Amino acid sequence: ETHMKTIRWVLAHEPIELFLRAAKHFKATMEEKMPGAINLEILTLSEYAKKYKPGEKITKHDLLQLMEDGEIEMSQMYTSTLGRTHAKDMWALDMPFIFKDHDHAQEVLEGDIGKSLLAGLNKNSNVQGLAFTYSGGFRMIPANVELHKIEDFDGQKLRCNKSPIAEETLSAVGAIPVPMELEQINEGIKSNDIVGGESTYPRFYGLKQNEFMDTINDAEHSLFLTSILVAKDFWNTLDLELQTEIEDASFDAARAERVWSVEDIDIVKSKCEEDTIKVVTMSDEERLRFKEATEYMYEKYDDMFTPGLLESIKKVN
Repeated sequence: ETHMKTIRWVLAHEPIELFLRAAKHFKATMEEKMPGAINLEILTLSEYAKKYKPGEKITKHDLLQLMEDGEIEMSQMYTSTLGRTHAKDMWALDMPFIFKDHDHAQEVLEGDIGKSLLAGLNKNSNVQGLAFTYSGGFRMIPANVELHKIEDFDGQKLRCNKSPIAEETLSAVGAIPVPMELEQINEGIKSNDIVGGESTYPRFYGLKQNEFMDTINDAEHSLFLTSILVAKDFWNTLDLELQTEIEDASFDAARAERVWSVEDIDIVKSKCEEDTIKVVTMSDEERLRFKEATEYMYEKYDDMFTPGLLESIKKVN
C-alpha cells in the first residue's frame, strides 16, 4: 500500500496565469494517468507562505532554497536565474539570435541538448529539471522610445536580466544595460533609471507595464525561458513508475504552455491596437544588423559554457 505523495507546486513568477495553466495541465494529466498517486497543491507564493510559513516574509528569491530544503516539491524558475545560481550553461539559452524560430527552439529544448542542460542542473544542485517552458516566448522591449533600427538603441537605458549575456546583447548595439528584476521595470521607469526594458508579451499587461510604457519594440532577439523543477530529495523517494509519469506530464504541460505563450502574443498584440500602444516590429534587415552586431559574443563567451554547446544549439535543424 503506497501512500499518496503530496506535491506543493509553488508559483512565484509572472505571468502567474500562464504558469497556473501549465500546473493545472500537469495535474489533470497525472489524475488521468495515475489517479490517487499524488495530491498536488498548486499555490502562489503568498498562498504558500500563509499556509506553511505564517508570519514569515517569503519572496521568489527564497524559492530555490525552499526547494533545496525540501519545503517545496515543485516549481518553475527563469533559466537566467538558474544560470546565475546553479548552471552557467543555462545562460547559453539567452544568447542573441541563437534560436531561428519556435521549431528550432523545440528541437533544442526537447532533444539531447535540453536533456543535458537539465541534467547539468541536477548535478550542480539539489533540484532536478523536468522540462522547459516559455513564459512568453521571444523577448520584446516595452519602452517610451521607439527602436526601429539599431542606431535607435544608442545611449538608451534599458532593463535586462542579471546575466552578462543579456547585458552585452544590449551594449553591443550601443544601449546602456541596467540589470534589474523583471518585476521592477515600472519602478525603474518611474525613477527615470530606465526608458524601457526586456519583457515578453504575456507580461506586458500582467505586470501593468502598459501603464508606464506606450511602445512595444519587437526585435525577437532572444527567448525567455523557464524550467519546471522538482526537489531532488523528494524525487528520490518516488518509484520509477511515478517518476516516469511525472516526467511525461511535465513534458506535456511544458509543450502546451509553449503553445499558449505564442497564442497569448497575438491576444496581447490586438489589445495593444485597441489601447493605442504602438508596436514597432523590427524589419528583417534591421534584425540581421542586430544579429551581426552581436555575432562576436559567440567567440567571446564560448569558454563560459560546456565546450561545443553554442555550436551544437545553432546546428540543430
